[in-house]
Amino acid sequence: VQLQASGGGLVQAGGSLTLSCVASGRTSSTYVMGWFRQAPGKEREFVATITWSGNAIDYADSVKGRFTISRDNAKKTVYLQINSLKPEDTAAYYCAARLRGYPSNTWHYWGQGTQVTVSS
Repeated sequence: VQLQASGGGLVQAGGSLTLSCVASGRTSSTYVMGWFRQAPGKEREFVATITWSGNAIDYADSVKGRFTISRDNAKKTVYLQINSLKPEDTAAYYCAARLRGYPSNTWHYWGQGTQVTVSS
């Protein structure tokens, strides 16, 4: 499975962005898809997950109410809508895929990351 993330950019605080992650290769409805982010000098952190075939969704507490994860199975794409951007949202955002049934800390495939920079 190959994952291609895109949609990052430079935005002002309060603005919005939509990140996309396109999956190719042996994609399957058994994959859980997730978004993570890593700010400079910090560890990578979980942002949100969604299952391909179901509607089970989970968010990090820090992004609830501002971030929305969704997917379009026909396009094999997962989205992350980010609203009310804050400078602390500045990070490289990565998408990942996990086979269903594996622990939540196990991710089998990663995209290359897309940079989000929020100016104050």
